Amino acid sequence: MTDPSPSPDDCPPPARFAYDRHTWKEIAHLLANLPVSLVGFIYVVTVLFLGLGLTVTVVGFPLLAAGLMGTRLLGRGERARARALLGVRVEEPSRLPLHGAGGVLPRLWMALKDPVGWRTALYEVIRLPWGVVTFTVTLASLFVLWPVLPFIARGLANADRAMVRGLLSPSDELERRIAELESDRGVVVDTAAADLRRIERDLHDGAQARLVNLAMGLGLAKEKLLEDPDAAASMVEEAHGEVKLALQELRDLARGIHPAVLTDRGLDAALSSVASRCTVPVRVAVDLTERPAAAIEGIAYFTVSELLQNVSKHSAARTASVEVWRSAGRLLIQVEDDGRGGASLDGGTGMRGLADRLGAVDGLFVVESPEGGPTTVTAELPWWDRSGALAEDTRTRTPTRDSVRPAT
Repeated sequence: MTDPSPSPDDCPPPARFAYDRHTWKEIAHLLANLPVSLVGFIYVVTVLFLGLGLTVTVVGFPLLAAGLMGTRLLGRGERARARALLGVRVEEPSRLPLHGAGGVLPRLWMALKDPVGWRTALYEVIRLPWGVVTFTVTLASLFVLWPVLPFIARGLANADRAMVRGLLSPSDELERRIAELESDRGVVVDTAAADLRRIERDLHDGAQARLVNLAMGLGLAKEKLLEDPDAAASMVEEAHGEVKLALQELRDLARGIHPAVLTDRGLDAALSSVASRCTVPVRVAVDLTERPAAAIEGIAYFTVSELLQNVSKHSAARTASVEVWRSAGRLLIQVEDDGRGGASLDGGTGMRGLADRLGAVDGLFVVESPEGGPTTVTAELPWWDRSGALAEDTRTRTPTRDSVRPAT
């Protein structure tokens, strides 16, 4: 969260009758207020009010969203001017997370709700009458009130400083997190929908098709039971094989939803089971004194499962390793292999989907995979305990790549 109170570096020395560089900078800022605020006011009135007026048509909302994005650029320019002439150091607000907002409509809605854009628009509207006042008073004081101009300039400049801090400072951390979580919610919904489509497809093409064939086979066997017992027995034996295959497919599907071994025995046993199905030898080391919440445990399991599938299919590795531990209120996962490398978030191996899933729960996903290998994938998840409580040190910690691995 940004502290709105000025830092010692933002405060110029006290005003005095002598004209120092701070005074001249303040005078320059006050004289520039009128032309700068005039440009901003015309932009806001033209673009935003035009967009509002055209909301009854198709182009209204996109025009309004584009106008709000433009006000962000105006705000950046005003912050730079205040930093150079008034010594006000205001951080830049966070970018809108449009890349993870889904389709066109969610992105449009996020831009229309942008509080930074609306506050900057309000700033530009207020600034025009204020710019007229500051320009007129400062210009008149240059010829009439020269001896006390430093004090007048300081008072007017302090009002400018207050407006910049109040309206152009970045949103507090809560506002930024709300925007991120709204974006993440779209990712979660899309991911859940994709998982449901996958389960439906697997049931339709796999177990359901086998059960249909099984019913047909048993029907034919029933018809041949009296007239051709040997053929009926062969059909029943074939149907028995279909039953076994259908049961295996259902077990695999259930394991893909939530494996029983994870529920019963935790990550250590579940990841060891996944590693045993990998085509290369995998060393598994889980260093946890307690189990995290089921949701976090499930995300960790499926992350490792998909990463090991990538190792089997794409890496040409000879060995791999999986390490899981807890550090500073985070669940850390690291998967390494000695394969060919070259993996990336945009490489078509599901890495981007994993990164989005972890990001949706405030996690972190880092891929280090130079050409020629080795590949190291590090994932961080917030630590929720079984009671649903978030670890205290997770609430104040920003995920980083510098998490300390446990001593071995």
